[in-house]
Amino acid sequence: MTVEPIVKTRHVPVPVEKAFELFTERLDTWWPLHTHSISADEETGTLPVGVRFEGRLGGQVVEIGADGTEYVWAEVVAWDPPHRFELSWHPTMNPIAGSILEIRFSPSEQGTQLYLEHRGWEAFGERALELRGSYDPGWDQVLVALDAAFV
Repeated sequence: MTVEPIVKTRHVPVPVEKAFELFTERLDTWWPLHTHSISADEETGTLPVGVRFEGRLGGQVVEIGADGTEYVWAEVVAWDPPHRFELSWHPTMNPIAGSILEIRFSPSEQGTQLYLEHRGWEAFGERALELRGSYDPGWDQVLVALDAAFV
């Protein structure tokens, strides 16, 4: 079974270097942890305190829970600043597989075109279509938060 990747694009009003920096080094300033985290507890209203992007090959994307526990969302498998990075993406408490998240940054007349491709759903077997279906609108919500960070 082949599952189509999720593809999202955005034009952002800053140069490539600034867009790359915001997405990586400043991820904790805009990522919507209240809706997109693994340690948030709706019952108690407890939210994670942050998220860290370790910008290097072999680095990780890590959520920091309210109690200081760190949860690995992803590993950096390709690193080409400020043009592109690729992650093995698995933001769950007990990952069974990982998908591939690739983000590319290209110069445009408006500043930068951001290209997001989330693929590799086949690794999840029977859950592939269900997961893809939840991530498609989820990335829209995340990218709205990114857009707001440029204002």
